Amino acid sequence: MNETIKNILSHRSIRRFKDEPIPQETIETLVQCAQAASTSSYQQVYSIIGVEEQSLKDKLAELAGDQSYVAQNGYFFVFCLDYHRHQLMAEMTGGNVDATVQSKEGFMVGMIDVALASQNLAVAAESLGLGIVYIGGIRNNLREVSELLRCPDHVVPLFGMAVGFPDASPGLKPRLPQEAVFHKNQYKDDEKALPVLKEFEMKTAEYYKERTGGARDEGWATQMARTMAQPKRTYMKEFIESKGLDKQ
Repeated sequence: MNETIKNILSHRSIRRFKDEPIPQETIETLVQCAQAASTSSYQQVYSIIGVEEQSLKDKLAELAGDQSYVAQNGYFFVFCLDYHRHQLMAEMTGGNVDATVQSKEGFMVGMIDVALASQNLAVAAESLGLGIVYIGGIRNNLREVSELLRCPDHVVPLFGMAVGFPDASPGLKPRLPQEAVFHKNQYKDDEKALPVLKEFEMKTAEYYKERTGGARDEGWATQMARTMAQPKRTYMKEFIESKGLDKQ
């Protein structure tokens, strides 16, 4: 097993960082790694905003649900789906990309590009001994986040990532067994899937019980059923369309 695989398999979210900035050269290297990710048809439908001003980080922490590690870290990135650049390109060349930008496929391409770039950055950061945590909480108040970061039409901040020198060492959180997520040739039927899920339910219940000293003992399925009982951020469709995206 090489060092890259060891680092990937050792991933855990870090929510407490040392008060130590990340060198600018390292920041630029991490962004370069993000840009090296695969991108659909060379479109590169993303931008990355590096939030350096403490006042902006403090406000983002508030908008994300008062998550302190959004404000207290070595560096904070915001990953955005970005078709604004493509609109500028179309104006520059006399073309028209509206149909693609407004399509469902176009929106999916953008989200996939963002995810690939961000995970490249995460793996690179962890290979340097840094810790990371993804911040989906910025979507709690996406209109305000967008205004704070001055994102024009066709640009949507999808999530943040706090990066820094770890000041905590949480345990590895169990993942679903490979039998639950890896299907060979055809999707497994429920008769084969259910026993695996039931076993994972017991394993994760034991994990939470141990981690919280008995204060919490729900398994993964119980947790997911509870948290997914009601949809979240139901304003999203209207907001995305207001940005000129996903209209078709």
